[in-house]
Amino acid sequence: MYEMSTKGIYAAWFGAHFFLVTAVCFSNVFSLVAEGLTILPSALDRYARKGELFAASVLGKEAAASNPVRRGVATYLHATGIQSGYSFFAPNIPSYHKLILELYYHDGRVGYDSPHVSGKAAALRLDSLLDRLADPLYEPLREVVVKMLAFSVWQEHPDVEKVRAIFGSVKPPSISDFEHGKGESFQPLFSYDFSLRNEKDRSTPQ
Repeated sequence: MYEMSTKGIYAAWFGAHFFLVTAVCFSNVFSLVAEGLTILPSALDRYARKGELFAASVLGKEAAASNPVRRGVATYLHATGIQSGYSFFAPNIPSYHKLILELYYHDGRVGYDSPHVSGKAAALRLDSLLDRLADPLYEPLREVVVKMLAFSVWQEHPDVEKVRAIFGSVKPPSISDFEHGKGESFQPLFSYDFSLRNEKDRSTPQ
C-alpha cells in the first residue's frame, strides 16, 4: 500500500513537472511568433499572442504579485531551473551597439568614421566595451571612454576641428521588414561633442 502511494506521488509530481516545462516552452515559442521573429506568416501573430497569454495564465503570471499560487509556481520554476524555455537556441541575431563619429573639418566638410582596431581579439574587446557603455552603471565613465575613442580617430584626421560622438543601438530587421527589403536600424542613445583644439595645442611641441 505504501509503495503504491509513493508511486502515485512520483507520477503526480512527474506529470506536474512535465506540464510546467511544456507551458514554459510554449510560452516562449508563442512569444517569438507573436513578435514576428520567426518565418511563420504574420497572420499567426494574433493567435500566438493569445497562446502566450494563455500559457502565462497557466503559469500564474496573470495573477497578482502577492498571489500565493503565483509565488509557489515561480519558486518551483526557479528552483528546478525551468523558468526559461529552450527558445534561446533559435537563430535570432541580437542587437548590438555602435559608436558613430561625426568629423567636422576646418573647411566645413563633415565626415563619418568609427573607432578602428586591428585583429579579431581587439574587435571583440571593443564590442564588449560598447555593450558595457550602454549599462547605466557605466554612465560616470561614458564620456571619458568615448572621448578616448574619439581622440584615437582624430589622430588619423589631424585637420578635424570638432567631433560629435553618437552612441546607439543597432537592431537587425524583423522577418517582415527583411522581406520588404528593409535593413538594420540605428537608434541613438546619447551623444557628446568634443572640441579638439585644446588637445592639438597640448600635443604640439613647444
